[in-house]
Amino acid sequence: MRVVAEVPHPHVKITIFAWNGKYLLKLERGPFEQTYKVSEMDIYNEAEVKDLLDEEFINNALKRFSEMNQDLQETLERHT
Repeated sequence: MRVVAEVPHPHVKITIFAWNGKYLLKLERGPFEQTYKVSEMDIYNEAEVKDLLDEEFINNALKRFSEMNQDLQETLERHT
């Protein structure tokens, strides 16, 4: 697995990897992570991968992190 880029963002750590014919977009926030796999065949070049990380995509990912946190808290409450 090769690191293609680390994309700066104030609210989430974003790392782009190349691996096994795919680009992996890894977003991390606190104890949670989201990974999206995109075929290299769907992308013209590595620079185009960063274009996928537009404001709407990032905002949706941040909402999903909040949902993930809520899901974890709810299950912890049910089982402790």
